[in-house]
Amino acid sequence: MLSRAQFEAELKQAMRSGDDLRKRTLRMVLSAIQLAEVERRGPLDEAALTAILQREVKTRHETIADADKAGRVELAQASKDELTLLQAYLPQALTPQELESLARQAILATGAQGPQDMGKVMKELKPQVQGRADGKVVSTLVRDLLTPS
Repeated sequence: MLSRAQFEAELKQAMRSGDDLRKRTLRMVLSAIQLAEVERRGPLDEAALTAILQREVKTRHETIADADKAGRVELAQASKDELTLLQAYLPQALTPQELESLARQAILATGAQGPQDMGKVMKELKPQVQGRADGKVVSTLVRDLLTPS
């Protein structure tokens, strides 16, 4: 289970051990968490923390792509290292088979008949795949399953 206290404890450990990569990455995560808590005016739940981590992962992917285009090998490598570290905190991603199985269960549970019922299915499915699958992939899969062939 993710918590702010866990990240703070890991930051202290990284500072003691002199792990600059971990220290730098955890400081960025804690900064993003603090900003979100101020905006929300309260502590974040696990789903919100997962969303923050996913946003940080997405940012690293974009940085890697931009650094590769610009020929900045050292920046790309630093972002790849941070990405690896961040992904360790995220829940295990769903396999395509697991995702399809969950989507089919959600379609059955909602009694969806066609693409017009996609919203109902997504509402049912989203909490189950939160942080474990990309939203675009999920919506494309649901649309494909609901569209008659």
